[in-house]
This record gives sequence, C-alpha cells and structure tokens, in this order.
Amino acid sequence: MNEKGLWKRLTLWFHKTGSPEYFYQLSGRLIPWFGGLTVILMAWGLYQGLYVAPADYQQGDSYRIIFIHVPSAWMSMFIYVAMCGAGFVGLVWHIKVAEIVAMASAPIGAAFTFVTLVTGSLWGKPMWGTYWVWDARLTSELILLFLYLGIMGLYHAVEDRRSAARAASLLALVGLVNIPIIHFSVKWWSTLHQGQTVSLTGEQHMHISMLIPMLIMAVATKSFYAMNVLQRSRVMLMEQESRKQWVQRALGLTSPEPGK
Repeated sequence: MNEKGLWKRLTLWFHKTGSPEYFYQLSGRLIPWFGGLTVILMAWGLYQGLYVAPADYQQGDSYRIIFIHVPSAWMSMFIYVAMCGAGFVGLVWHIKVAEIVAMASAPIGAAFTFVTLVTGSLWGKPMWGTYWVWDARLTSELILLFLYLGIMGLYHAVEDRRSAARAASLLALVGLVNIPIIHFSVKWWSTLHQGQTVSLTGEQHMHISMLIPMLIMAVATKSFYAMNVLQRSRVMLMEQESRKQWVQRALGLTSPEPGK
C-alpha cells in the first residue's frame, strides 16, 4: 500500500471513530478486554512488587509504595496530555466524541494525581521526616491537581455541554505548560525529590527485580485508564445523544432498521 492509500485509510478510520454510534459500539467491545487485562496486570504487578522484589538496602520495605506512587505519577501526566490531545481535536475539528473523551479523562487524571500526592506524602514522612515540603516537583504536581479540578469545575459550570467542553479544553491546553515543569523540575531546581530512576533511553538506576513490577504496574494503570475513560465516555455520550435514534436502538426502545 502506497503512502497516499495509507493516509486515506487512516483519515477514514479517524472520521469513522468520531461517529458517536460507532464509538459506542467499539468501546463496548473493548471495555471487557481492558478490564480483564487490568485485573491480571494489577494482581501480577502488586504481587511482584510487594512480595517478590527484595527490600531496598537503604529504605527497607518502605520503598514498596513506589509501585503505586510512580505509576500514578506517570499517569497523572499521561492522562493530562491525552486529555489535551482529545480537547485539541475537539476544538479544531468539532468532533463530539473527542470532546467527551477529553472531559471523561479529567476525573480519572485528578484521581491519579491525588493518589500520587497522598502516596508521596506517606513515603516522605519516613524519608524526609515530614509529610509535605514545598518541593518543586510536589508543588507542580499539586498545581496539576488544581488544573484538573478547575477543568472539571468549568465544564460543569456551563450549561451547554459542547460549549463547556470547548472552554474546558482551552483551559487544559493553557495548563499544558505545567507538564514539562513537573517532569524536569528535579533537574532544573535543587529539590529533595528523588531523581529519575527509570529511563527509556538512558542508564537504569533500578534493579531488574524492581524494574519489572514497576513496568507491569505502568501498563496496568494505562489499561485501567483505557477501560475507565471508555466507560465514562459511553455514559456521557448516551446523555448527550439521548434523543438520537441510535441511542433508542442501543437501549432496545425501538426496533432495528431493516438490513441492520
């Protein structure tokens, strides 16, 4: 297949996925798979991290909280970027499904950010002697939580759902500048926060017995996000499209059209 043909197929798939009815059907098929994968990976990752991985030579067993803290921190930023991407698509191409996915992502991202801050505080008490310091990374992560809450608040403050999604997406895009600040804060400023221990390209500072469960949990949290955002998006889509015929058919309130 030549480049032109591939681009045409990708464009058709993009627009097809933007169809509310097609997205509803596709997400319904994907959710059980993501749900099963989440359960398997979560159980495997937690078992490996909490029982199989050895204790740290300095921190002892208290370091094990990182198997929840670090994947949650990664997800807090990953979801924000995904939310901005979906919001951008909604703003530029006015695709309702993209707007809904963006807004459905915000509560999930806020939850991961909250877990990151709580687990980080619990880890900080034995390590730093206090639950909270105004560290560059901790402070920028707290700002991320406020951004999520602000986006959710703005979305629910405007009555028209589509106008609300666009306004909230604009706010999200403005706040995107905080993501590189979180990521590079330990390099840019003097900080108490531990530096990067896992790198896709550079040298690893974590033993393989600890790295494997960390990566398993990272994949598990992404699978959880995929399952959750699809579930939330389906509900929001049904609410906004409640008067459409395809919703009535999906709910079994009308008979299928001939040939369908």
